[in-house]
Amino acid sequence: MQEYEPIIGMEVHAELLTESKMFCGCTAEFGGEPNTRCCPVCLGLPGSLPVINVKAVQYVVKAALALNCSITPNSIFHRKNYFYPDLPKGYQISQYGDTPIGQHGWVQITVNGATKKIAIRRVHLEEDTGKLLHVEGDRSHIDYNRGGVPLMEIVTQNPPPPGLDQIQSAEEAKEYLVRLRAILTYIGVNDGKLEEGSLRCEPNISLRPVGQIEFGVKTELKNLNSFRAVLRGIEYELERQEKVLLKGGKIVHETRRWDDVRGATASMRSKEFEQEYRYFPEPDLTPLRFDAQWVEEQRKALPELPDQRKRRFIEELGIPEYDAEILTDSRPMAEFFEEAVKLSADAKSVSNWMMGDLLRLLNATGTEMEQSKLTPSHLTEMLNLIGKGTISGKIAKTVFEEMFGTGRRASEIVEKLGLTQITDESELIPIINQVLDENPRIVQDVLGGKDKSLAFLVGQTMRYTKGRANPPLVNRLLRERLESRR
Repeated sequence: MQEYEPIIGMEVHAELLTESKMFCGCTAEFGGEPNTRCCPVCLGLPGSLPVINVKAVQYVVKAALALNCSITPNSIFHRKNYFYPDLPKGYQISQYGDTPIGQHGWVQITVNGATKKIAIRRVHLEEDTGKLLHVEGDRSHIDYNRGGVPLMEIVTQNPPPPGLDQIQSAEEAKEYLVRLRAILTYIGVNDGKLEEGSLRCEPNISLRPVGQIEFGVKTELKNLNSFRAVLRGIEYELERQEKVLLKGGKIVHETRRWDDVRGATASMRSKEFEQEYRYFPEPDLTPLRFDAQWVEEQRKALPELPDQRKRRFIEELGIPEYDAEILTDSRPMAEFFEEAVKLSADAKSVSNWMMGDLLRLLNATGTEMEQSKLTPSHLTEMLNLIGKGTISGKIAKTVFEEMFGTGRRASEIVEKLGLTQITDESELIPIINQVLDENPRIVQDVLGGKDKSLAFLVGQTMRYTKGRANPPLVNRLLRERLESRR
């Protein structure tokens, strides 16, 4: 049977966090009543002229440098001609050819212990389109509020140049997008919100016989608005294409949409070829020229990037690589961790609580890290209470959930709910005696040498005290009372 290998190209569109649109003064803020954030320029009305948003250009330079790209000294804009309802001008102002702002970069990913440097072909700047809203029946509405928002496109390179790699699995594609999102949010040029469409991914997927140099016919996937959708969509498309090829069929060069409910792709339209766009230089915009000294200033102004911070967490704070990978996934998460460590000086304890309870609650409530009511000082105060023996680890979980939900401090919660740990022997001894009296068989097992049965007696004592008893003290008192019964 013929064996095939996948080749996956990634086109990622990232809306830039500027206040105004790419070529006019309309607000670039997400949302608003449909068609209320438009003007003659972003609607392409006769007599209107575009003006370049300098901040957007600077953001793309920052992103290109963070992605290890070289900056093209002279860059120009082009008109990309195509006719969709969400493109009011009948063309999109974009960049084409060998003059994108950034080119020849890479992003490092690690999947299943293997590290790759995924080659980036280009990073360029363009304007976003409007948005089609499909309603009842066969009708669609168009909202042009998004039209003209600064949009950065990042395209991988296949085949990659020597020393760099290409994406060859759905898992690698997902991890590439995760790392790319982390970098863009760290440098503050994109908010990373896939669900709002401000970060969009369009994989190009093809299969070729193992050993063949030429690429197979590719399809492009649309409407992938989560990491899970990227993973599932690519996996499905690879399986679909393989089935077609094994039956002797041919893959059609087309655009397909991903249906997350059905877990399947469906054909949308035949895919355009580059020549169909009839690119030509934008006559109403001047070329961009980048001074080498200015570019170097932008490079030096970059913040610490995820991989750099990850290495520092491992080397300076001594946390495991897996923990460091998760904790540096987003800038707010990394900054929370670092601030908590400064306050508590116990990196591993902070990491354990963040990796476990904090991530669980964030995911369960759909809360972003920066929206959480829980602060680093909340967490470190709770850790101090555990360290002093004021509360047990089990009680701390209750305190943590209360802090997360209300934003109240640990000491306030402990006092209000009466959660202070019981460390008074005179209070615990009667309870322990009761536990021993109620479980004579277990007592005999322990006295007979079955030390594991002691855990049951400890658990019963903790149940009677609603988790407030000091566990080491309970263990000691139980052993003492058991010895007295020999």
